Amino acid sequence: MEEILRQALVILRATWQHRRLGMLVAWVVGAIAAGVILRIPDKYEASARIFVDTQSILKPLMSGLAVQPNVEQQVMMLSRTLISRPNVEKLIRMADLDLNLSGKGEREALMERLTKTLTISSVGRDNLYTISYRDSDPGKAQRVVQALVSIFVESSLGDKRQDSDSARKFIDEQIRNYEKKLQDAEARLKEFKLRNVDLYTADGKNSTEQLSELTNMLNSSRLALREAENSRDAMRRQIVGEEPVLLPEAPGADSGVSLPEIDGRIDTQKRNLDNLLQRYTDQHPDVVGARRLIKDLEDQKRQELVARKKFAAANPGSSVSNNPVYQQLKVSLAESEANVASLRARVSEYESRYRRAVDLLKTQPQLEAEYTQLNRDYDIHKKNYEQLVTRRESAELSGDLESAGSVADFRLIDPPRASPNPVAPNRLILLPTGLVLALVAGLFAAFVASQVRPVFFDGKTLRDVTGLPLLGTVSLIPNEARRAKERTSLHRFLLATAGLVIAYGAGIAMLTFLSQRAA
Repeated sequence: MEEILRQALVILRATWQHRRLGMLVAWVVGAIAAGVILRIPDKYEASARIFVDTQSILKPLMSGLAVQPNVEQQVMMLSRTLISRPNVEKLIRMADLDLNLSGKGEREALMERLTKTLTISSVGRDNLYTISYRDSDPGKAQRVVQALVSIFVESSLGDKRQDSDSARKFIDEQIRNYEKKLQDAEARLKEFKLRNVDLYTADGKNSTEQLSELTNMLNSSRLALREAENSRDAMRRQIVGEEPVLLPEAPGADSGVSLPEIDGRIDTQKRNLDNLLQRYTDQHPDVVGARRLIKDLEDQKRQELVARKKFAAANPGSSVSNNPVYQQLKVSLAESEANVASLRARVSEYESRYRRAVDLLKTQPQLEAEYTQLNRDYDIHKKNYEQLVTRRESAELSGDLESAGSVADFRLIDPPRASPNPVAPNRLILLPTGLVLALVAGLFAAFVASQVRPVFFDGKTLRDVTGLPLLGTVSLIPNEARRAKERTSLHRFLLATAGLVIAYGAGIAMLTFLSQRAA
């Protein structure tokens, strides 16, 4: 530690030996710095503040119906990408900055300078944006800010309509594609159903249920056919065993022959007589009349039978056809034959259906797999088509919502205005910085001079540097004249330093006075 302090003291003493050179360099650097600071042109700042209101009443009303973009994110992204080359070129034309440009090089330099100096910043989370620009001409700075505000408002959501049109165009194209796919799928599904119409029934039963139902119907039809055939055969046997001729000599033959018209009237009168006997006695006139009427009908029946027997005896060949029992059996046999033929046709049809159902049941798994694949493709295409139609409606609503112009409202809080006083350079800060720079430059010059022309102040340093043995040292005993000379040199150094500081202080005081007076 002591060695470090000793070396530091040695360096300071060596630098002090060249204090005149250091002070001269400090004055020169200070004068140059002051001149440069005073010659820096003044910069005037123009600024404007814009508020973007994204809280629209349409947003909650159209929630779920239209696609609502993140307007805040869009505006933030726009603010970050606003200072681009096309916008800067447009800005130059709007602010008339290209009137005095003589070549392409100057135009490129102007664009580069504008890109670096234009600033747009967001103030917190309130969608408040500040646009600012600095220039030596306050009017030019104000025109630039005004043009940039116009570009910001115009290009805020100007491209969203084009984006919506592109989105709708793409969705329409996809809808047409899916319409064609859906039509093709429907055609394939229709062709499959027509080709395999036996696979489906009106009530939606499958092949197994159809086969079971056909089996039951076939069995029932066969049973009905056997019953009809048995009934027919019985009628045939009865017709063969029936006596075709009525024997008039047979005792009690009258009672075995039926005359439907007279027998019906007799039965009616007998039922009427029973009703009367339940209410009246045998001597009641109505009862007597009913019995007399029944007796008359029975006599009429006997007379009719006698007449038929006489006719049968006179015409033996017509007795068979006149037998009512025989005629009724013939009619019933004909009906039985027709019924048997009908049932045979039904059994044949059911057998054919049964064979087709069995053949279909063998190929049903493959057909069901094919139908499932066709139906799955159709369902997928239909679902995508319906979703695309819904998206198209949503896109149209979104476009109409954007056309309403109320998604984001741009409000100019502070119009473009140039500051009356220059905002740059800040000479009150630059001048002290120049003074410090001058002092540092003088100190550095003295240090460099001490290193170029080193001076040894003790024997140890000389012995360390030369590496030679040191026999002894001779001390200087200053006299009064030397002390006066050193005091005079110190006073001059202090005066020169104070003069430099005072000069810079006076400049700072003058600038402060002028700025306060301008304000």
